[in-house]
Amino acid sequence: MAVTSVHVARREPVLGGRPFGAAGGYEKIDGTLRFGVDPMHPLHTQITDLDRAPRNGAGLVECAADFYLLRPRDGARGNGTLLLDVPNRGRKLALAMFNSTLRAADPTTEEDFGNGFLMRHGYTVAWVGWQPDVPRVDGLMALDAPAARGVTGLVRCEFRPNLPARQLPLADRYHIPQPTTALDDPEARLTVSEHAGAEPVMVPRASWRFPDPTHLELDGGFVPGRIYTLIYRAQDPAIVGLGLVAVRDTAAWLRFGSAADGNPCAGTLARADAFAVSQSGRFLRHFLYLGLNEDERGRSVFDAMIPHVAGARRGEFNLRFGQPSLNAREAVGSLFPFTDVEQLDPLTGARGSLLARQAARGGLPRIFSINTSAEYWRGDGSLVHTDVEARTDIDTVPEARQYLFAGTQHTPGALPPPDADPNTGGRGLQMFNVVDYAPLLRAALVNLDAWVRDGSAPPPSAVPRLADGTAVPAEATEKTFTAIPGVRFPDRIVRPARLDFGPEWTRGVCATLPPEKGAAYTSVVSAVDADGNEIAGIRPVELRVPLATFTGWNPRHPDRRHHVDDGLHTAVLPHRRRARAARRSTPLGGRAVRIARRLSRPRARRVRRALRPASHAGRGRGGGRRAGGPAV
Repeated sequence: MAVTSVHVARREPVLGGRPFGAAGGYEKIDGTLRFGVDPMHPLHTQITDLDRAPRNGAGLVECAADFYLLRPRDGARGNGTLLLDVPNRGRKLALAMFNSTLRAADPTTEEDFGNGFLMRHGYTVAWVGWQPDVPRVDGLMALDAPAARGVTGLVRCEFRPNLPARQLPLADRYHIPQPTTALDDPEARLTVSEHAGAEPVMVPRASWRFPDPTHLELDGGFVPGRIYTLIYRAQDPAIVGLGLVAVRDTAAWLRFGSAADGNPCAGTLARADAFAVSQSGRFLRHFLYLGLNEDERGRSVFDAMIPHVAGARRGEFNLRFGQPSLNAREAVGSLFPFTDVEQLDPLTGARGSLLARQAARGGLPRIFSINTSAEYWRGDGSLVHTDVEARTDIDTVPEARQYLFAGTQHTPGALPPPDADPNTGGRGLQMFNVVDYAPLLRAALVNLDAWVRDGSAPPPSAVPRLADGTAVPAEATEKTFTAIPGVRFPDRIVRPARLDFGPEWTRGVCATLPPEKGAAYTSVVSAVDADGNEIAGIRPVELRVPLATFTGWNPRHPDRRHHVDDGLHTAVLPHRRRARAARRSTPLGGRAVRIARRLSRPRARRVRRALRPASHAGRGRGGGRRAGGPAV
């Protein structure tokens, strides 16, 4: 049993029933799903602490999740494909990413649907809450999960403040904290590091305290740019691994469930795709690592997946006291293995692959792993397709493709670029990157759908390669970048390290916090041309007709203390002299200037050359994206 009931709180037409081309009008459904999970199912025995959860009279573990659906009112007019957008920290992102619109918790207005791409193509789009620690505010979607009562253990919180603060919650960003068991816990400890890679220094216990069970207070306040790590004891952890099951079972219910089961899509869906961005992209990688693409009846659920800007990481998605939103480098999400096929770590002797369990069980979906320059420069992006010493390229499986969107940052660029990240307050030393890669993302979805639907092979993987010299150490590009007037290269390049969380981490328990740190992995980035623009991957028009350098890095602003790349934002360095010359020269130069003025609006004909068959991918309404789009 999976979805046991559905409560519909609201069902209404979208935009008053206005049609989206051949797909016709859409409706939205907002409600709650209840689940009954069999803890004895072989796939579920790997869900951490599920055996400790309370059970109902049928022996099932119950949980409930927020649910939201956009579907063609006449299901026969849709394209027969479910696109399940795994919420990022409770937020809906698919419309922002594909329809080039602002993020909306409850899309209602014409502006909320942007260019209408997903609707015009007939997709049924669904969301389900999967995080127990997401607060139900501002339309965020969450999961009500049972707790493992009576369990105690260590929790690690990492804080990287962008603004001064005296108190911080015991959680990542705005999430629900895990309370400390004792305000005067003598074993709790706080350390501070000047920057990533710096040795942590113990903060005297008398200098900080728990003013209440869910907050940390520091004398003198937390300083922007520094990294603070708190280890403390908590109890009764939520069973976060149930979020993996909730996502799977929601898709299975929509795809296979009957009208008698309360399924509003009964009989209209032939395929199911999953899309996820950043944190939730890491969630999909973890989902595949555990081999969960199979429901309790043995049916393959997802035909295709796009784990977008996930790099080589997974996350705390099946961990006792797990914080699913944690973005720390030294976390379980940075553990080996990284590649889709088996690899060896010659230093530790470990062998493994991301897809080994799923491949062994069958039901491996088609996978597009897409990353931007930012994931490579934060140190882990290349580990998806090289060995851990960066000595050789490692190809993926036939069912997968890997792409680098060259010269782009973690989320699509905006014009004009914001002065600071609207979600975190983070600032860069250089102007934020303005390349809007949404047209490439739309093209990728079209290609993936055609691959699943009729076997049309998508373009081959396009990533930096060691064999052809397009993959190089980040340090090898410094000379090119520092030749640009006014440019400061990152003070240091940070790479993920081998970590040891103790002997029980394979069953979701971290006994050693912080982890014991070993040697760093070796990673690479794309080589660059004379302008400093990346030469590997899918190159958007901004790199093909360059009036700027689009980096894969952007040091933190001086008011954030250190010139270290934050791993999310990249930079644009305008070629002012070249732009002036182009304006005075040939018609081609004039065209280049017009392109420069529309840096966030690549034209579809150029995109088609970059990634076929993008002619079906469409353009945004007016093409542009505003500042303040989706964040990690």
